[in-house]
Parts: sequence; C-alpha cells; structure tokens
Amino acid sequence: MTTENKIQLSVLDQSPVPLGRTPREALLHTVDLARLTDCLGYTRFWVSEHHNTRTLAGSSPEVLLGRLGAETSRIRLGSGGVMLPHYSALKVAENFRLLETLYPGRIDLGIGRAPGTDRVTAHALNPHNQFNDQDFVEQLLDLRAYLRDEPVADTTHARVKAAPFADTVPEMWLLSSSGQSGLFAAHVGAAFSFAHFINPNGGPKMVDLYRERFRPSPELAAPQANVAIFVVCADTAGRAQLLADNLALQMLKLETGQFTPIEAAEMVNVAALSPDLQARLAYHHQRIISGTPDKVKAEIEALAASYGVNEVVAVTITHDYDDRLRSYELLADAFALNRTPTQPAMAATTG
Repeated sequence: MTTENKIQLSVLDQSPVPLGRTPREALLHTVDLARLTDCLGYTRFWVSEHHNTRTLAGSSPEVLLGRLGAETSRIRLGSGGVMLPHYSALKVAENFRLLETLYPGRIDLGIGRAPGTDRVTAHALNPHNQFNDQDFVEQLLDLRAYLRDEPVADTTHARVKAAPFADTVPEMWLLSSSGQSGLFAAHVGAAFSFAHFINPNGGPKMVDLYRERFRPSPELAAPQANVAIFVVCADTAGRAQLLADNLALQMLKLETGQFTPIEAAEMVNVAALSPDLQARLAYHHQRIISGTPDKVKAEIEALAASYGVNEVVAVTITHDYDDRLRSYELLADAFALNRTPTQPAMAATTG
C-alpha cells in the first residue's frame, strides 16, 4: 500500500456505561480516550447521540465536543452523529459554528436521521417530527444554507444568519446504516460514513451508489467516504475472542429487548446458548473485527478495500476500560500511526 493510500484510522466513541460503572465515569473515559487517540495519531474522534438509555452516556454530542476540543490538539472532532430531525437546522448550525470557531479546521458535523432512541422519546424531543424523507432533505438544505451564509431569496436565509460568523466551515458528513442517507449526502455534496457495525450487509454497493450520484459542492469537490465497524484488538487471540464474544452477546441481548449494561467478559458463556442463538451470535460477529494486531490489520485492510475507502472508524466497547485503551493502542501500532513523540506506552486510566 502506498503512502498516498495508507489507511487512516478514526474513532467513534459511544460513552458506554458498563455494569458497575457510572455515567460520569463513562464520560471521563471518553475524555481520556480522546486524549490518548489524539496522541496516537488517529484522524477523527466522533461521539454519538443516544437518549433514554442507561447503557450509553452520550446524549449531547455538541456539549461533549466542547470539552474534547479543550483536551486535544490535532485530532478532528465531530458528532457521529447529531440526529437532525430532533432539532432546528439553525440551532445545529450555530452549535457547530461555535465549535468550529473555537477549534478551527478540526470540527466534523456528522448528521443522522434515525431517532437514536425509541419513538416515544423521539416525540418528546420533537413532537412535530414526522420521520419522512422530504422533511429531512429540507432540513439538510436549510442547514447547508446556514453554514454557507447563503442569502436564499424569499426564505428566512435572506435575513437570518447562523452565529458566530467564522472563517471556516465544519466538515459535513451524513451517517447511514441503510444507504438512504448516502443518496442525500450525494445530493448535497457532503461526505458519507457507512455504519457496518450496525448493518454488515450491502454497504460497499451503497457507497458505490453514493459515488455515482455525488454532486460536487463548494466544500467537497469529490466524494469522500469511510466505514465504521466494531474493532476488538488484544495481545492474545484468546483475550480477543473473549472480548468479541462478549460484545456480540451484548448485541444479541439488545436484539431480544434486554437493555442491560455490558458485563465483564469473564462472566460470558456463549457455549451455553441454544443453536438458534448461536446462529444469531455468528451474525453479530460479522459486525466485529477482532483478534491480535496482525489479524485485525489484515481484516481492516480487506474491509477498506471492499468499500473502496482509505479511512476506517473503529468502535470499541468492552466492560473493562483498560481493554478498550489497549485495543486502540495496539491498532495504532499495527498501522504505524503518527504518534506524538512523548506519548507513553499506555495512557493513565481515570478509574
């Protein structure tokens, strides 16, 4: 692989709250992980938006990003993503313009259209949300106009501008696990991230379709895409298998309505599952790349090649925070990322 095509690694962190931990600890771990991955040479650090859940602490990406910007120096920071239908386009534009003003050239505005929660909570967030595609496209066009300061005649954009007024614009990404938002991204000239960690089927074709339909924009002259996947990297194959089985089991629990925090990996006994549940567990393993560094590197390279991208976003959830840290460090070493010279072998945990 040439230097020009070298794979970039990024992070999507969901601020998981494992069994026995608190939301405050989860958020402090996110801050610590942002510091570590900044030093390790990762390209982006995205944080997610989820509501009405005790297992994920990140309900407000824009607030968390303000803290992360102050704790990091070179990594790009963004939302993975802000669920646009919950909010006004103007408010989202102002939130991310403010972040871009504080941390110019480092902010990604990742947009999603899924609820990120149950429909009752989504209604509480925005009682007027009808979850239809036309409303979402109109919001996207409004958001783009606010970010560009477009004086669109006969609209509010002729009189209302998103403050603060910055010299740079956040990089806009659309996130999708179905592909539909890829078409929206192509239409508005935005970048596209496919969530393989949510849907392991059909992603490469959806990214190809995004490229085919892409319309250049002032912000993006050519299509830009990445793929996000669960990654568990460990020093030994046995430890990696244990952590991956635990993560797959957590997905199986969510699928069957068990919204419980992830338990310690040592408590897992997947061999006791029924044949039907074993089959579902195997399906969920398609959403995970796991193993020792050489194996994980080879599988990430194969995934990137299948999508035709040079950036992979790693999502790592483990019960023990040290396992999460170690996974990202081993991954950075495997791909020879550009560490800062003073980065120690392991970051200090926050408890």
